[in-house]
Amino acid sequence: MSQSNNPKTIIVMPAYNAASTLEATFRDIPQEFQKDIILVDDCSRDNTAQMAEKLGLTVIRHEKNGGYGANQKTCYDAALKKGADIIVMLHPDYQYDGRLIPYFIGFLQTGVCDLMLGSRIRTRAETIQSGMPVYKYISNRLLTITENMILGQNLGDFHSGFRVYKRCVLEKIPYHKNSDDFVFDSQMLAQAAYFGFKIADAPVPCRYFDEASSINFSRSTRYGLLTLYTMLKFVLQKLKLAKFNIFKSA
Repeated sequence: MSQSNNPKTIIVMPAYNAASTLEATFRDIPQEFQKDIILVDDCSRDNTAQMAEKLGLTVIRHEKNGGYGANQKTCYDAALKKGADIIVMLHPDYQYDGRLIPYFIGFLQTGVCDLMLGSRIRTRAETIQSGMPVYKYISNRLLTITENMILGQNLGDFHSGFRVYKRCVLEKIPYHKNSDDFVFDSQMLAQAAYFGFKIADAPVPCRYFDEASSINFSRSTRYGLLTLYTMLKFVLQKLKLAKFNIFKSA
């Protein structure tokens, strides 16, 4: 980092139809971080971009809908270009508590880890009470256990929309070779583990409600299968039985 005691932190928000939740998400973010927020609008059908501009955010508009992964690619490109030392990825759907951002950054500053995730799974009861559908809780648990075993990690929630990266992680990971869809997130963590970055997580309160973005059952199933396929690629790459572009250093 360019300044270990005062790293430049940029928050990125991959947004799609987030007008109804954006302001609440923004208000939760500590004021010292509100001046450097980039929102990438993936051709929303509502006034997400206009709301973001009203709040003083830097807005980048996609001319056509590229997908969740494509949105994050634009987010990270823009943050790196602006000289970010730490990049916070926060969904603008008000599911995650932005007040915890400085605490997560602290883990990176002290060198404890290179990448922090916000874990929605502290206890089963708490998670279900927050509104997470039971089928999503069960699939999250099964996928997370599988990913921990294969990637050699011990994380509570591999599928969080609250992530904090050191710059060096995004410079090393070839994220442009990843999917433009939701499995982008799983690929990022597999890559981080493959390149030896230290990954950690901490609990973060989560809210589920009608306005919060969520993928339906069929897309969740597709996401789960593609995540398992990503784990298979990781194993084959580690065993030198095959080579995949997503594990080729950027």
